[in-house]
Amino acid sequence: MRTSQPAPAARPARRRFARPEPVSINGVIIPSAAIARETQHHQASDPDQAWMLAARALAIRELLSQEVERLSIVAEPLDDGEGRRETPQEARLRALIEREVAVPSADEEACRRYYDANSRRFRSPDLFEAAHVLFVAAPDDIDARDKAREAATALIADLAQNPASFAAAAALHSACPSSKQGGNLGQVSTGQTVPEFETALRGMVPGAVHPEPVETRYGLHVVRLDRRVDGEVLPFDLVRDRIADYLDEAVRRRAQQQYVSVLAGRAQITGVDLAAACGPLVQ
Repeated sequence: MRTSQPAPAARPARRRFARPEPVSINGVIIPSAAIARETQHHQASDPDQAWMLAARALAIRELLSQEVERLSIVAEPLDDGEGRRETPQEARLRALIEREVAVPSADEEACRRYYDANSRRFRSPDLFEAAHVLFVAAPDDIDARDKAREAATALIADLAQNPASFAAAAALHSACPSSKQGGNLGQVSTGQTVPEFETALRGMVPGAVHPEPVETRYGLHVVRLDRRVDGEVLPFDLVRDRIADYLDEAVRRRAQQQYVSVLAGRAQITGVDLAAACGPLVQ
C-alpha cells in the first residue's frame, strides 16, 4: 500500500528589495550601480537601509561637487599623514567645506562647562586586586555547568571555614593559569575582564569571598577581592584638550549638516531625503 508523502513545508516568502525612484541632484542621475557599490561602506540592518544610506552619501557628494563647480573651487591634494594622498576631487570638496563652513573652536568657558557637567566621564579607572578559582565549563554544556556550580558552591562553603586555604584550592582546582600564583590575578582595571566578573568585583568588600559562584562564558568562578582603589576625577587641565577636540568635532558636524541642508533647499532632488542625512560629509 502506498503511503502519501507529506507536502514540503512552504518556504517563507522572500522579502523583495524595494528600489525607490531614481536618485538625482539637479537633473544629474546617480546610477543604481554606483549606489549598489557604495552600500558595502554602510552598516545597516537590511538591504533597504543600506541602499538609503548609500544613496544619501552619494547624493551629498554630488550636491557638494556641483557647488564646487559653481564656485570654481581649486585646491591642491594633501597627504593624510598615513601614506594616502587626496584625489583632486577630494581636495576640492575639502576646500569647499573649509571655505564655506565656519566652525568656531571651543573656548575655555565651553570646555569648563562641559567638564563640570560630565566630570564622571573623566575618571581614572577603578583598580581591583583579586584572586579566583575557575571551574571551567562551556556555555552550552548544561551538565558541565551544573557540576562546576556544585563544585564552586562547595568550595565557597569550605573557604568560609578556612579562608587561608584559598591559594591551595586554586592550585588544586583552578583551570586558569593564575592557579600557579594561588589564583592571584594581580591588578584588574575597568574593562579588562568580562562584565559579569567586573560586576561581581564592584559589589564586594575587600577581603571577602563572593557568596555565590560567579558565572561567565568561561565557567564558574570562586572570587576573592583583596583590595580596591576607586578611580578619581582627573583634573581639568589633563582633559581640556580632549574636551576641546570633542566639542570642535560636534560643532563641525552640525555646521556641515546645516550647510548641506541649505544647499539641498536650493536644489532639485529626487529619490532621497537629505533632511535626514547625518555623518561625515566628505569621505
